[in-house]
Amino acid sequence: MSNKVVVLGSINVDTTYHVERFAQPGETISAKSKSSAPGGKGANQAVAAARSGAKTSFIGAVGSDNEGEYMREALKENGIDIHHIMIDQYHGTGTAAVTLDASGQNDIMIYGGANQAMTTDVLDGIDDVLDDADFLISQFETPQEVTLEAFKMAKEHDVTTILNPAPAHDIIPELLHYTDVITPNESECALLTGIEIADEESMLKSAEYFRSRGVKHLLITLGSKGVFYATPTAHGLVPAFKVKAVDTTAAGDTFIGTLSSQMKVDLSNVADALVYAQRASSLTVQQMGTMPSIPTAEKVKAALAE
Repeated sequence: MSNKVVVLGSINVDTTYHVERFAQPGETISAKSKSSAPGGKGANQAVAAARSGAKTSFIGAVGSDNEGEYMREALKENGIDIHHIMIDQYHGTGTAAVTLDASGQNDIMIYGGANQAMTTDVLDGIDDVLDDADFLISQFETPQEVTLEAFKMAKEHDVTTILNPAPAHDIIPELLHYTDVITPNESECALLTGIEIADEESMLKSAEYFRSRGVKHLLITLGSKGVFYATPTAHGLVPAFKVKAVDTTAAGDTFIGTLSSQMKVDLSNVADALVYAQRASSLTVQQMGTMPSIPTAEKVKAALAE
């Protein structure tokens, strides 16, 4: 039986500029090429979940512009329920300018638009999707106040909540009370806890920090080193797959989305789900583009069987 996943989050049109290297301050450089594709952390995570077999619904906002229509269609084409995507008449659809260098590293500048203008009105009528959901995922490209209200509603429906604190900044303390799983990378984790990630001891201290604030489960993504997980009953490191990265843009979002498609709500199979999610991420970074690079379940399973 497939998981039912709800994503509350950002919807962006990504424009990627391909360069040899990043510009220095005050320097003008030429891009070798430019491409546009559907993106946004929320949209990417929803597509990753859907392509790995989860029944996926989206809560978010776009502008009443061509980009908004383009993004709604892109999500619909991936089998995602878009009934709870509001059309904002006053703000444009979110956009991201991605600079990608020859080694596959990126830097990203985001215009929040309708994503950042979102209010709790977007949650009107979502009880029907929460009734049927296993997981609710949110990130920090939309207002935390909206996530807090959504997570409160999720708990009333016994839905497991996953908070991806990216891009990292201060968290409303109350939000942690309603978060079941938090998924920072190592730098986000250090920023949120004040504990530098150096070894297992520091990661267990980080888990204790979040547990004392109400979050039972911590997953720290460590890039090429893998993922550290800590639950109330177990902890460990699941190693990453070694591949040559071409474009790292959607790696983290692929990880979160595919994880939600495979993980049990009590996290009893977390180690196995992490292997699947990391394999999916390893396929994403070997392809160009954001949403186009997110693999299907068939591709992930074939790669795991190699």
